[in-house]
Amino acid sequence: MSKNKNLIAIEIKDLKKHYKEVKAVDGVSLTINKGELFSILGPNGAGKTTLVRMLTTVLTPTAGDADVDGNSILTSKNEIVKIIGVCPQVITIYDALRAEENVEFVAAMHGMSRKEAKEKTKKLLEDFGIAGRKDWSKKFSGGMQRRLNLAMSLIFEPEILFLDEPTAGLDPQARRLVWDFIRDMKDKDITIILMTHDMVEADSLSDRIAIIDNGKIIAEGTPAELKEKYGSDNVLEISFIKQEDLEVVKSNIQNISFVANWNEIHRKERNTLLISFQGGLKNLTKLLQQGLTENIDEVVTMKFRQNSLEDVFLNLTGRRLRD
Repeated sequence: MSKNKNLIAIEIKDLKKHYKEVKAVDGVSLTINKGELFSILGPNGAGKTTLVRMLTTVLTPTAGDADVDGNSILTSKNEIVKIIGVCPQVITIYDALRAEENVEFVAAMHGMSRKEAKEKTKKLLEDFGIAGRKDWSKKFSGGMQRRLNLAMSLIFEPEILFLDEPTAGLDPQARRLVWDFIRDMKDKDITIILMTHDMVEADSLSDRIAIIDNGKIIAEGTPAELKEKYGSDNVLEISFIKQEDLEVVKSNIQNISFVANWNEIHRKERNTLLISFQGGLKNLTKLLQQGLTENIDEVVTMKFRQNSLEDVFLNLTGRRLRD
């Protein structure tokens, strides 16, 4: 966490955006501190992009307000756009320009000198592995375009950076490269608001997380706090072909004291029971010794793992984040 953790970068106050019967964002209130990486985690359609578009002054709220570095999104839009960088979910580049021309164009829009723009552009493109490309950016792969978009959002070193699904469509290597770059930005005290549906991304990068679903914030805290409050230490994940076998195992765990809760996930080819429990390997051994899987025909898979943010979302909503 940044040394500026007690200074407020963004204060969101009962923010709403409604489209007739659709409540895309429905009364969100959050405080984001300067220098922290704050993630808004939720499934597609939960309201993440609508929220970031209001905070970046692209959309006008139906109700509520938000202060970005003390500037109201309702009355101080010109001041806000001077201090924020945005990497949108939908790739936005000038496809008739080359990579360096795209980045230098954004730098010029923010009043940067030509010399400074060229120096910083060269460094950014080297960092993202796309320096020296002389073809038009419309010929870039989706992953390269995504990295170029991120470079464009960073060229003028914004005080606050909004990243809306910044690694969507990237291969694992490029994804890790972007994660490393985001970690470097955290060290520079840039306030970063990350919109993502990637649990690993949020868990790995975030100082704090707010989980959003159906336009509402349903939980908030550090990754560790969320997993402790809404999850359990360990999860035993068992998949079956037959629903009858799942019911047998579910019956077997009803009266086991160290089992915190369980959830069912149904797929066409298999049914899965997620058993959350305390006590680690010691209690896992007890579960198996107590005849957990006796009197069933077949177990497809059985996995023992640590609690995750996906388990938190499942326990809060009854469904997986990616469903």
